[in-house]
Amino acid sequence: MQATGGGGNGAASSAATTYRTMRSRHTGAVMGDINVTPLVDVVLVLLLVFMVTAPMMSRGIDVSLPVANQPDVTPDVRINVTINAQGRVYIGNQPVLLPLLEDNLRGRLLGSASHVAYLSADRSLQYGKVIEVVDIMKRAGVDQIGFVYELPSAKR
Repeated sequence: MQATGGGGNGAASSAATTYRTMRSRHTGAVMGDINVTPLVDVVLVLLLVFMVTAPMMSRGIDVSLPVANQPDVTPDVRINVTINAQGRVYIGNQPVLLPLLEDNLRGRLLGSASHVAYLSADRSLQYGKVIEVVDIMKRAGVDQIGFVYELPSAKR
């Protein structure tokens, strides 16, 4: 009986020893995994802090600006010159005879700061007619001429 009791006792002690070694291996060993949730929390808090404080960091220099006695500048009225398919010339919606176009444009440009005009010409016109109007516009004092056109996607 001692042999069986001793054998059973020995088996129990070896099982206990195995259990202790397995348990100590898992609890005492360093964990190699990183817990990402606290890391994400810290990064989001830092992001929030920087987003709140960044606008406060870019502060300009305090300057007391003088007041100018200049009248309010009104934006220039856009000058549109149009040539229809029959060769008639219009400024805005008003028809203008070709010999009077230069004087009419010069009068409109007198009060404006920028000497820009936009030219819309029908595609069926002869090239010479468009160049004649461009030449008159340049003589009237137009510095820049913008040619108005349609984009291919805007065609009907």
